[in-house]
Amino acid sequence: LQEVTASSRHYVDRLFDLDPQKVLQGVIDMKNAVIGNNKQKANLIVLGAVPRLLYLLQQETSSTELRTECAVVLGSLAMGTENNVKSLLDCHIIPALLQGLLSPDLKFIEACLRCLRTIFISPVTPEDLLYTDTTVISHLMGLLCRSRYTQEYICQIFSHCCKGPDHQTILFNRGAVQNIAHLLVSTSYKVRMQALKCFSVLAFENPQVSMTLVNVSVDGELLPQIFVKMLQRDKPIEMQLTSAKCLTSMCRAGAIRTDDPCIVLKTLPCLVRMCSKDRLLEERVEGAETLAYLIETDVELQRMASITDHLIVMLADYFKYPSSVSAITDIKRLDHDLKHAHELRQAAFKLYASLGANDEDIRKKIIETENMMDRIVNGLSESSIKVRLAAVRCLHSLSRSVQQLRTSFQDHAVWKPLMKVLQNAPNEILVVASSTLCNLLLEFSPSKEPILESGAIELLCSLTQSENLALRVNGIWALMNMAFQAEQKIKSDILRGLSTEQLFQLLSDSDVNVLMKTLGLLRNLLSTRPHIDHIMSTHGKQIMQAVTLILEGEHNIEVKEQTLCILANIADGTTAKELIMTNDDILQKIKYYMSHSNAKLQLAAMFCISNLIWNEEEGSQERQDKLRDMGIVDILHKLSQSSDPNLCDKAKTALQQYLA
Repeated sequence: LQEVTASSRHYVDRLFDLDPQKVLQGVIDMKNAVIGNNKQKANLIVLGAVPRLLYLLQQETSSTELRTECAVVLGSLAMGTENNVKSLLDCHIIPALLQGLLSPDLKFIEACLRCLRTIFISPVTPEDLLYTDTTVISHLMGLLCRSRYTQEYICQIFSHCCKGPDHQTILFNRGAVQNIAHLLVSTSYKVRMQALKCFSVLAFENPQVSMTLVNVSVDGELLPQIFVKMLQRDKPIEMQLTSAKCLTSMCRAGAIRTDDPCIVLKTLPCLVRMCSKDRLLEERVEGAETLAYLIETDVELQRMASITDHLIVMLADYFKYPSSVSAITDIKRLDHDLKHAHELRQAAFKLYASLGANDEDIRKKIIETENMMDRIVNGLSESSIKVRLAAVRCLHSLSRSVQQLRTSFQDHAVWKPLMKVLQNAPNEILVVASSTLCNLLLEFSPSKEPILESGAIELLCSLTQSENLALRVNGIWALMNMAFQAEQKIKSDILRGLSTEQLFQLLSDSDVNVLMKTLGLLRNLLSTRPHIDHIMSTHGKQIMQAVTLILEGEHNIEVKEQTLCILANIADGTTAKELIMTNDDILQKIKYYMSHSNAKLQLAAMFCISNLIWNEEEGSQERQDKLRDMGIVDILHKLSQSSDPNLCDKAKTALQQYLA
């Protein structure tokens, strides 16, 4: 290293010469020495060239030519490795270059912008450095009109530094849309392309930007029409893809209808084209991921995509990549693609998940694609977390099919790898995996038994204690499905696993979804007489307390209705009935809901009464008498005159029990 650095030292020494002309020549020679030479770049950085170049760049006394050449050399150093960029950032290069943008000289401004562009597109540069002073953004907007180079570099800086809604808002409020729109018709391809990229990141998941773009016109043409022109087959692939992304974001934000011809006839077919195997790996990945996002929530678009260019079969090729090595003559390309093949698998799983989200026939086609279930099962155990997440998403989408749960899912014992995924996965995977488990635990699914035997109750009970709301909902939902028409042992295991404290915790959860699923679980636990009596004999006191708590709380109609249905189930027990009959507080509540203004609640309260007074059961006479004394019969008479046919019938049936 010493020998090498010694040969580079004279470059740095010349930067300190007293003759400005010699300094300038030194910088120019340094520029020629570092072009394409990473070793030389590293040497000069080690020898301390950067602070001196920055000093010269910022000196008022330096000539514009010298300052410009310094910016060029710094830009060249930034083109090297990530470590080079880190060294430049450590020397506070960004504030120095931003300061340079205030100069009147265009060539110098362009050199500063080119260097800033190179630094900002490096993954080691924090995007927030662009936003520390908001006047910078306004100044950059002002420089957009200076030259095609300022346009290209500034748009590139914006599109790389716009990450998330906060950045989008800052750029939007500083006039990005108005300032960049006219660049879409620039004579320079690079400017058009960078402007397009800007819009694609500004509009992504941003309704405010998307709604604005729809109404912007350039030279009398609306932006969506300009984007559609950029989608055409004769345009470069990069341009087709990016404009498809813009239109996709606008469609998902509701700014363009899903049945608009520019989506159905232009955007969707363009994205399907990107999935074909003659496209480059990154184009196939981006095409499939964008298409998955476009069709994710719209069943008509899902149907349309599924029958365009044999897409479902075409995606199967994503798992065989690279298909034939001989086809790729470029060895560098082959090496790159082998390293990134997992991205293709991720993209394919994502798109399959979107395609199969709603339509039973599409799911069937996906599952019948060669080795599909094996591929998903393999995907669940891949090392890449993104592939695992996408595989679980795909499985979740397909698990919405009753037919598939009974067949393919069973044949491939999908539950095994799924349970493994649930053992120690990050939350985003847990949420989707536990949703899938909910479906596998439905009563018609043959996977239910083996899942139970593999310790699912304990796992699900632990999910109900999660800080993450979606996990709490899924944990309790899966237990609810598990308890449906289950045998008594399973029900007892669930209650034991949950513990009374946890049950109360869930019943007082601030989220109504958690509450409803917990009530659903209780309702499923308390079904069939022997089970009702058994559970109420062990947990009766706590369950009655919980019911009282909810009927007294500030809850919506659905919650109260579920709770009254639980009471009706308890009233159907043989010995469990007594827990209601000896609880005057609960009886008064049932009476109150019989006269409620909401028919659903009245009906649910009537179910309780019917079950308590049913004639053929032991002790029915005493129960009837007690309820008559409470004024229940009078209410029944009144309800038998109701205009609601359900209430009327139910009341008449109940009154017959008194007459029998």
